[in-house]
Parts: sequence; C-alpha cells; structure tokens
Amino acid sequence: MEVFKRVSEVAQFSAEKMKKNGVFETERLFCDVYCFEAGQAQSVHTHDGSDKVYFVLEGRGLFRIGAEQRELGKDEVALAPSGEPHGVENPGPGPLKLLVVMAPPPGH
Repeated sequence: MEVFKRVSEVAQFSAEKMKKNGVFETERLFCDVYCFEAGQAQSVHTHDGSDKVYFVLEGRGLFRIGAEQRELGKDEVALAPSGEPHGVENPGPGPLKLLVVMAPPPGH
C-alpha cells in the first residue's frame, strides 16, 4: 500500500460532473479529492454510521450540513456527522478542490 501521495497528481476534473479521485482507502476510512468545475454539485445525501470531513484545498464552495449552509474557502473545513444531510456546490467562477475523509467508509 502506498502511504505517500501528491494531491496534484491524483486530482482530476470532469466536464460532465464533479469527480471523486481516490487517494487512500482502508477498512477504517477513505480519503478522496473531490474536484468541481464551476456549477457542479454533490447532491444532498446522508450516511448513517459514518462521519465525513471536507477540507477546502482550492476555490470556494457552498456547503450544506443539516439546516446550515455556509460558503467556505481555502484552508477551511466542515464536518458532516453521521445521519446529517450534506452536500456541496461550486457556485464558481473558478474550480473547487476538496480533500474528503470519511470514517468508517460506507458499507463497512
């Protein structure tokens, strides 16, 4: 298993929809880089039994967690606790890149 990676080599964008790029995955957690072009979104959804952390690497995003909605930028972080509805959108104009960690991974 690789234990060191460079985010810039993992992160890829897609013109069709936001792209999830795997960085690490174990039985106990996963770590991805989510890449959003302007106007792309991750629909609001929930995970029972798993907590998710979003860390903004680049750009600005609109985050919804439960009843709260907030715009976050570089070096800001958000927590979506288990069972809370959450989602992200990139209002633009530039790209949005997030480091996302979830534990435990859904289905484990």
